[in-house]
Amino acid sequence: MTNGHNPVVAFDAVSKSFGAKQVLSDVSWSVPEGEAVCILGRSGTGKSVTLKLIISLLKPDQGSIRVDQDEVTQLEAPRLSTVRRKIGYLFQDAALFDSLTVYENLAVPLKRLTQKSQDEIDSVVDRVLGQVGLAGDKAKMPSELSGGMRKRAGLARALMLEPKILLADEPSSGLDRITASEIDELLLRQKAEHKTTLIVVTHDVHGARRVADRLVVLDRGKVIAQGTVAEVEHSENEVARKLIGSNA
Repeated sequence: MTNGHNPVVAFDAVSKSFGAKQVLSDVSWSVPEGEAVCILGRSGTGKSVTLKLIISLLKPDQGSIRVDQDEVTQLEAPRLSTVRRKIGYLFQDAALFDSLTVYENLAVPLKRLTQKSQDEIDSVVDRVLGQVGLAGDKAKMPSELSGGMRKRAGLARALMLEPKILLADEPSSGLDRITASEIDELLLRQKAEHKTTLIVVTHDVHGARRVADRLVVLDRGKVIAQGTVAEVEHSENEVARKLIGSNA
């Protein structure tokens, strides 16, 4: 699944269990730099665990996970921190700090992880808020934001360090179709304008069809299909075909 290019993220025979529960079993897939992969599957199939493995919040029981050529299963600080700096993470609930304004939420990674001056931080925050359509909302508290605005703010924070890779956990969850499409458009624009590699975990088949260059379909911890939308539509696996609404 490399499409002739070096993969920026690659799983090779990865397995992960929690006690007696096998969450991922012998999972292999990869995504080339600058492309978008959407990971689809029913609840409990290991989709969100996959994202946590990429940033080493969890370690696999076996297998290899490479991020920008680094084998992250073997990395320790400070090299792991360097790899994580290349990754932005849009959490399912946006994970904003409730006691901070939108501006303050976005400024946190810049203040903690860069040497930028206050003027430079202001400039970056304003630029990214403009990109996600929140230019006039930086003084608001998270409690004042709609669901779509929270997602936009979470996306903005994930982009503050100009990541090479963007992980998005259920970016359209809880949103109406119009708002979800707007979030999809922001992801597509980020990929097109900045060549960001996207790894999106989602239940939203409509959004996945729009965003993904390739799909990875998980069921009961295993990859049951992967490839372009057209390839998955014609997969030999009936569960995969049904999941994306194919009548093939």
